[in-house]
Amino acid sequence: MRRIDLNADVGEGYDDRALFPFLTSVNIACGGHAGDERTMVDVVRDAAAFGLALGAHPSYPDREHFGRRETAMRPAELGRAVREQVNALAEIAAAAGVRLAHVKPHGALYNTAARDLDIARIVARAVGEVDPTLRLVGLGGSQLLEAGREIGLEVAAEAFADRRYAPDGSLAPRALDRALIRDAEEAADQAEHIVRGHEVVAIDGTRVRVRADTLCIHGDTDGAAAIAAAVRRRLEESGIVVARLERTRVG
Repeated sequence: MRRIDLNADVGEGYDDRALFPFLTSVNIACGGHAGDERTMVDVVRDAAAFGLALGAHPSYPDREHFGRRETAMRPAELGRAVREQVNALAEIAAAAGVRLAHVKPHGALYNTAARDLDIARIVARAVGEVDPTLRLVGLGGSQLLEAGREIGLEVAAEAFADRRYAPDGSLAPRALDRALIRDAEEAADQAEHIVRGHEVVAIDGTRVRVRADTLCIHGDTDGAAAIAAAVRRRLEESGIVVARLERTRVG
């Protein structure tokens, strides 16, 4: 039976609670590109009440550009930034009586780690140093997942319901007019094709193979709640189980 986790990036200043009924996990901004102690406390509390798996969403420390600009940083500096952000959220979660399940980088850090093994290794090591039982989430087929496997982290391949793809399997740059999918039914179509057919139609019309353990819906997309509802409905109507990622080892 096909199953998939459905996640969203949250804690970024948008209406997160409207998404929660349709999700199984969340990636919570933890100060690098958005979020602060107050927002982390609120999102952890609300997401836990919905039974969602909690994850950290660290980024380059770049609030001015919402973490969407690649930033040159020394390896030690980048590793420290990731550790500090994940630790900040882990401590808030622990105080609420819950624990983090995963880490998914945000924005430019996510995309850079997808293609650059050196950056991917820095991120993976930082996550492992915080808690080696955390699952590392990254673009399917990416260097980030390879770096996580190298050091024994559990990994999860991610695909996107509301983003279009380039022919090489990377995400189409946001600068392109058609990079975002704003129509709920179109996003639902793409989600179903990913889970059932393991492919997407790239921005140039070619078909790209895609493997996914989890699907993302961006909380900052206009109409995100309607997209999440449509995706969840379509998946379940297609006989796909929408559920949190299962742990495959004790830790």
